[in-house]
Amino acid sequence: MKLPPRVNNVTTRHLPVKLIRSRLQRPVASITFDDFPRSAWIEGSRVLQRHNARATYYTAGRFCGQFEDGLEYYTTEDLRQIHDTGHEIGCHTYSHRYGTDVDSAALHADSNHNQAFINEVLGDYRLTSFAYPYGDASPRTKLLFSRRFATTRGIRPGVNAGLVDLAQLKAIGVEYRSWDRAAIESAVAQAVRRIGWIVFFTHDVSDSPTPYGATPDMLDYALSCVRAVGIDILPVKDALARTAFG
Repeated sequence: MKLPPRVNNVTTRHLPVKLIRSRLQRPVASITFDDFPRSAWIEGSRVLQRHNARATYYTAGRFCGQFEDGLEYYTTEDLRQIHDTGHEIGCHTYSHRYGTDVDSAALHADSNHNQAFINEVLGDYRLTSFAYPYGDASPRTKLLFSRRFATTRGIRPGVNAGLVDLAQLKAIGVEYRSWDRAAIESAVAQAVRRIGWIVFFTHDVSDSPTPYGATPDMLDYALSCVRAVGIDILPVKDALARTAFG
């Protein structure tokens, strides 16, 4: 029986799958880009450079070289530059479909497809960080992806501290549709207070972003808040290492 979406999401969020006790000695932050539109690299990297920050780009292979819904998406050369400059490439499936509507065998095949695509571009590169397309997860997909990837990130708001579920990392949106400076400040303060891991997510970066993207000033503000309190900004895989091993 398929659960209604709202019930399914609540059930999934409270299903402990891959719990660890955080061993962070000081808070840490990650900035992540989903899909990803080319502006997340071209414009976003300028902001990242100002803050000496490295990010995680959750990549869905089918978007490579595409132009959809008014957005230009990344190229293979962008992927090479991102890798060569020390950022992380993460997995966002290849097809970018709602995972709860796809059977498990097809999800495995789709993830394999994305891994093969990345290997064609970057050579021997293993995808270890995953983000659910559309933030869509169910108990089944949460279990499935947690077995394949070191971390899986959702869009449930919050800071990862204390007992951390690596199968559904909490995250804070930096999105035009819900932009709230006070919410960013509060999340950063919570990360400091709880010695937590704060994960930001967005999509495109431009002066006229989509509702799910950010302006350069928004991204700069979020990273400035983090840097102002001395928090390191690391790709997800590196932040995980600190969280798991101290």
